[in-house]
Amino acid sequence: MNRDPEMWARLGQALKQARLARGLSQAELADAAGASTASVQSAEAGVVPKARMPITYARIATALGWPPGSVEAVLNGEPPPGWSDVSVQQQIDADVLEGVITNAMVRATDNATAAEIRAATKIALDELRRRGLIPETNGVQP
Repeated sequence: MNRDPEMWARLGQALKQARLARGLSQAELADAAGASTASVQSAEAGVVPKARMPITYARIATALGWPPGSVEAVLNGEPPPGWSDVSVQQQIDADVLEGVITNAMVRATDNATAAEIRAATKIALDELRRRGLIPETNGVQP
């Protein structure tokens, strides 16, 4: 059994994300898995078991729709079921990103003018475009 705390933490995060994606509470997942809420909490916390693999992990994974062997696969460094590497371009719309950056700048800066914040946001967006992380624009706003 893998005893690497980082891998157990990774497994815990994957289990939690899968539960949240399904809109389940820890208690609901525990009920579906035939496990205790404390078992689900422990699994999501990434607690490394003391001796052997608890049988509840497989039940929790099954209740989340993971195929058999997924827990062991995640502990061995494979991506959790349903996870995939998706480029940032597919995930982030440039206009949404501009709003996020602008809001962050407003919260993080004191005494900056609106023009300074817009200029800093433009610099950040131009750098992201230069690196190919968001698409180039043709200068026309949608």
